[in-house]
Amino acid sequence: MFYKLISRSNKRNRKENGLFFSTLLISIVAFYIILALPRQDVMLFLNKTESNAVHKLMTIIPVFYGMSLFILFFLIYYASRFQLERRRHEFGVCLMMGMGRTRLFFMLLAEDFGNSILSLAIGLPVAVLLSELVSLVTAKLVGIGIIGHQVSFSPQAIFWTAAGFLLIKFAAFLLLSGRISRQEIGSLLAETPEGVKKQLPTPCYAFASLAGILCLCAAYTMAIEGIAWSNIQEMGLTLILGLAGTFSLFWGLRFLIGLAVRLGQHDRKLHVFNFRQIQETVIRRSGTLAICSLLILASLCCFGAGVAISRFYGSSGHHVLDYTFNCNENAMNGETILDILKSHGLDTRFADLFEMRVGHIHSTDDVNDAFRMEPVMDALKELPPSADRDVLLNNLQYTTYPYLISLNSYNRLLAAAGLPELELGVGEAAVYMDSDFTEGDRIRILDDILANEPEALLDGSPLRLSGNIQTTNLVTDRSITLSFALICPDEVFEHYTKGDCSTYLNGVLDESVTGQTSLMSAISEMNGALDQTGLSYESYLQNMGRQLFYMVAASYITIYLAVIFLIIANTVIGLQFLIGQQKSGRRYRTLIRLGAAYGTLCRSAKKQINWYFGIPIAVAAASSLFGVRALFSGILSSRAKGNLHEMMFVSAAMILALCVVEYVYMAAVKRSSDRYLLSLMIPERQE
Repeated sequence: MFYKLISRSNKRNRKENGLFFSTLLISIVAFYIILALPRQDVMLFLNKTESNAVHKLMTIIPVFYGMSLFILFFLIYYASRFQLERRRHEFGVCLMMGMGRTRLFFMLLAEDFGNSILSLAIGLPVAVLLSELVSLVTAKLVGIGIIGHQVSFSPQAIFWTAAGFLLIKFAAFLLLSGRISRQEIGSLLAETPEGVKKQLPTPCYAFASLAGILCLCAAYTMAIEGIAWSNIQEMGLTLILGLAGTFSLFWGLRFLIGLAVRLGQHDRKLHVFNFRQIQETVIRRSGTLAICSLLILASLCCFGAGVAISRFYGSSGHHVLDYTFNCNENAMNGETILDILKSHGLDTRFADLFEMRVGHIHSTDDVNDAFRMEPVMDALKELPPSADRDVLLNNLQYTTYPYLISLNSYNRLLAAAGLPELELGVGEAAVYMDSDFTEGDRIRILDDILANEPEALLDGSPLRLSGNIQTTNLVTDRSITLSFALICPDEVFEHYTKGDCSTYLNGVLDESVTGQTSLMSAISEMNGALDQTGLSYESYLQNMGRQLFYMVAASYITIYLAVIFLIIANTVIGLQFLIGQQKSGRRYRTLIRLGAAYGTLCRSAKKQINWYFGIPIAVAAASSLFGVRALFSGILSSRAKGNLHEMMFVSAAMILALCVVEYVYMAAVKRSSDRYLLSLMIPERQE
C-alpha cells in the first residue's frame, strides 16, 4: 500500500508539474552535451591543430559545470518548494490519519528519488542521441566527413551528469523536508495567504520608472560607444547602471500597471480583478521579476551573439589556397621546392602551384617619404565627418613605406579564386588591404575615391591608383597580413624591389584528391606525405582550425549558457505565478460563488499570465538588441565589424526564435493554471 501511494503520487506530480519535469530533462541534456564536448569530432580535430586553445577551453568547462550546478540547485529548491507547498493539505491529512513524520520523510524521499531516476532514464539517452547528432552534423558541416566520424559517447560525462543532478536534488530535498517536518498539523491544513506590502505614494513609482529607463539608456550608450570596454572602472559603472536601471524599472512598474487599469476598458469581464492581481504580484516580487528579466536578457544576448559570431567565422574568408611553402624559410626558390615535390611524387596532387612575390621598396633609403598619396588624403578630408573617415585618415598617414606585390603573382591567385584578373597599364597600380585591417564601409569609401584614379608618388615618380581595393589572402594561413600594399606590374616590381623580395609557393589540391574523401581528410593525409619531404609549409588546416575554434567557443558555450539562463528564468516566473495563484485561491472561490464560470476564470488567468510573462520578456527582448550590439562593440575584431549589420540581423532572428520558446513556456503555465482552476470548481469540504 505504501509503495502504491508513492507510485500514484509520482504520476500525479509529473502530470501536474510537467513544466518542472521538462526543465529537469533539459538540464540533464545540457549537462551531458557540455561535458561530452571533448569527445566531439570537431574537438578531436581541433586538438591536433589548436591544442593550446582547446586545452584552455577544456579547463573552463568544469567551471561552467560547477556554476550551472550552483544555479540549478536554487531552481530545483524553489520548484520543489512549490510542489511541497501545493501538497501541504495532503501532508497534514496524512499526519492526522496517523502517519509518522519519519514515514512521511521516507515517502517523500522515495518520490523524489523515483522522479530523479526517471528523469535520468529519459534525459540521458536523449542527451546521448542529441550529442551524437550534433557531432555528425558538425563533422559534415566543417568537412571532416562522416567516414571519419567517431562515436561521441562519454561514460565520464554520464557519470558526472548523473552525480551532479542527484547531488543537487538530494541537497534540495533535505532542506525542504526538514522544513516540512517541523510544521504542526494545523499549519499544514490551513492556507497561508501572502501578506501585502506597504504602498508608497504614486509619484515615487513614476519617478522610479523614469530613473530606470534613463539608467538603462546610459548603460547601453556607454557599452555601444565602447566607453565601457576601455577599462574596468567604466565597465563596472556600466554594469551598475544597468542593474540599477532594471531593478528601478521593475519596482516602478506598479505605477504603469495602475495607469493601465485606469485607462483600460472597464466593461470587460474581471478587467479590474486581472490588473489588481498583476499589480499585487509585481509589488510583492518586483525584485525576482527583475532578476528573471536579467537572466532572460543574458540568455537572449548569449544566444543571439553566439550564433551570429559562429556563423560569421563559419562563413568568413573565401577558401582559395590549400598549401603555402615559404621559400625564404626553406632557403630555396620555388623551382627547387617543385623539384622536391616531384621527387616524392606529390606534384601531381596539385592542380596549380604558383609563386607569390612580396617585397619592400629598395630603390630609396627614405622610408618616411617613399610613397605619398595626397589626393587620396585630401578626398578623405572633404568627406562628411564620420568614424570610418577618421579611422582611414589615421591609418593611411602611416603608409609611407608600403609593401609591393607582383601583378603576375596576384593574378595567378585571382585565377585560382575564380575572380577576374587585374589589368594595369604603364604607371598604374592597385591597392591591396588585408581584411583584418579594414571593413566593408571603409572599403566602399576608398573604392569611390579610387574610381577617379588619383595620382600618387612612388619614390618621386607619378603612379595612378586604379581599380577596387583587393583583399584576397596572399597565402594559405594568415601569416601575411598587410595593412596596405601596392600591386604593381612585374617590371615596376623588379625596379623598386631590386630583386630583394619574399617568395611563397602557393598550392591548390587537385579535385581528384579532394573528391575521393573530405577536404579535411585529404589535407590531413597530404600533411603526412609532406612531412616526409622536410619542407616547411602551412596548410588550410591551420586557418580552418582557428575558425573552428572560434565557432565552437562561440556556439557551444554561449548556447549552453543561454539554455541554462532561459530555463531558470522561465521556470521561476512560471512557478511564481502558480504559487501566487494558489495563494489567491480564496479570491477565485469567491468569484465562483458569485457566479463566475470556469471559462471566464481561465481567460482571466491567461491574461494575467500574458502580462506576468510579457513584462520581463518584453523588457529583456528590447534590451537584448542593445545588449548584443554592445557585445559586438567590445569583442569583435575590425574585420568582423565589417559584417555588423548582417550579424545583427542574425541575432535579431535568434532572439525572435527564443521569444517563440517563451510562448511555449507560457502555454505550459496556462495549462497548469487551467487544471488548478478546474479543481476549485469542486466544492471544498471544510475540515
